[in-house]
Amino acid sequence: MEITKSNTILFRNTMRITDGHLDGFRRAIAQAVTFAQEHGPQLMVEVFIDEERMLAHSFQLYRNSEAIRAHWRLSDPYIREVMEHCTVQHFEIFGAPDHDIVAALKTPDGGSFPFVVSPRLAGFNRLGTPSLDESHS
Repeated sequence: MEITKSNTILFRNTMRITDGHLDGFRRAIAQAVTFAQEHGPQLMVEVFIDEERMLAHSFQLYRNSEAIRAHWRLSDPYIREVMEHCTVQHFEIFGAPDHDIVAALKTPDGGSFPFVVSPRLAGFNRLGTPSLDESHS
């Protein structure tokens, strides 16, 4: 069996929505996802909400560490807006991001939050999305 090589990195962000901020959080997330869809390098973004526990879960799939850096450069205002309505409860990284990505994991105001990195063992995908270089050919 051949195991597909991949540099993809998956983020799973669990956020606790601040009491009284549910509507603001929903608006900020909607704007951030729309911006990412139109301009971001992510291969996939999905956000799920558990209103009863006031938790949200965001999944973002990146082609590689450079795509994460591009996302951070482009999306900083949208990230800041979302963070006005929540706190990071737990952050998980699946894959092998560059060391500078791991070192830069902070809130927009520079605070730290709990996270874990789990290196890839095996897998495949059927996304079939062309790389950024291929899409400009």
